[in-house]
Amino acid sequence: MSEFLVIEEISKRFHPGKEVEVLALDAINLVIEKGEFVVISGPSGSGKTTLLNIIGGLDLPTDGRIFLDGKKLNNLSEKELSRIRRDHIGFIFQAYNLLPVLTARENIEYVMKLQGIDNDKCTARSFEVAKKLGIEQLLDKLPHQLSGGQQQRVAVARAVASTPKLVLADEPTANLDSKTAASLIDMMERLNREEGVTIIFSSHDPMVIAKARRSVVLKDGKLFSNTCEE
Repeated sequence: MSEFLVIEEISKRFHPGKEVEVLALDAINLVIEKGEFVVISGPSGSGKTTLLNIIGGLDLPTDGRIFLDGKKLNNLSEKELSRIRRDHIGFIFQAYNLLPVLTARENIEYVMKLQGIDNDKCTARSFEVAKKLGIEQLLDKLPHQLSGGQQQRVAVARAVASTPKLVLADEPTANLDSKTAASLIDMMERLNREEGVTIIFSSHDPMVIAKARRSVVLKDGKLFSNTCEE
């Protein structure tokens, strides 16, 4: 393995009012290697989502530096960050964020189409990933015709179909029952192993956290612990 994500002294301050400052992240240092399967945990308000947003280029740190695959994300233009998100990062959101007018197949192919991949390759890849997730029979259905667990599997398929270097998942199991949540994390772990993609997800569910091979715990915006499974 080699250093893939390097976070150096990252802090993030928000100013919800003129004389109010919230320190969401406080001098975080973290190195994640290629191919890791990492959970970021901690109580509500600990900074999990803020850290994921910064890693994904959706937000910028107030202080510190962040490098993704050797490229410094600080000071990049929004156009450059957008290109990195499109070509190298897959996102899985708590609320699924599927496009309601598109079928499951079209949702899975969406990022690939933005990348300019031809239709035949998009079709083949979407079916390949859908089969791994057990949703190949659902590809022609619209999101409203799917259960919550099925929608989240489509969201996972969309995130990995474009073969990103990194997949970020913010509380991906929060709206799922425990059985479906465990199944989804197992599938993400298998995709991590088979596709070689680095996966970082946030969770406060002990059952889900136990399945990660590395656990990063935040508390009050600080790095509280950072442990790897032996």
